[in-house]
Amino acid sequence: MKKNYGYARVSSISQNLDRQIVALKDAGIHEECIFMDRQSGKDFNRPNYRKMVKTLNEGDCLYIKSIDRLGRNYDEIIDQWRYLVRYKQIDIVVLDLPLLDTRNKENEITGKFISDLVLQILSYVAQMERENIKQRQAEGIRIAKEQGKHLGRPKLKPPKQFPKVFRMWEAGEITKAEASRRLNTNSHTFTRWAREYINSPKNVKK
Repeated sequence: MKKNYGYARVSSISQNLDRQIVALKDAGIHEECIFMDRQSGKDFNRPNYRKMVKTLNEGDCLYIKSIDRLGRNYDEIIDQWRYLVRYKQIDIVVLDLPLLDTRNKENEITGKFISDLVLQILSYVAQMERENIKQRQAEGIRIAKEQGKHLGRPKLKPPKQFPKVFRMWEAGEITKAEASRRLNTNSHTFTRWAREYINSPKNVKK
């Protein structure tokens, strides 16, 4: 007997699945037939997703609210989609994107073919966006370097009490670890501050 299943996913435990669950129930999916994961969509190595795939039988239908709930990597989504539709022989319905519904038929062209085309387009757009982001980042870094701008996090500046703590450390009254603790920093940063302080023009002995 053919059955309908639903799949919902969020990326972390703190995120809420309620909106997806409501959408799946509104589509007629019984709660006991909804599989859920709170895990990144970077790949398909998710416990409840894998359990669901083993449960699916030929002729069943899988509902998801949006394509990114299935995963984030479009290349892997395409591979997984084809595995489910062609190998497992199930249908897939994406509620937020009606074109991704393998049950549909338009002018004798199956929904499987239309869905495959849509997925290819989505994959292309996602790949182009990734490349555009990388290009914009590279251009931004190049321009910043040409303008002499500092890249990365700004360096921490020593607090007001640094000179006093530095003199105590220099005199051997406290250790470097204690000096770092008093300044709420680590020994690496304290060493940098000390070197900059010693080499600053006002402290260099003539």
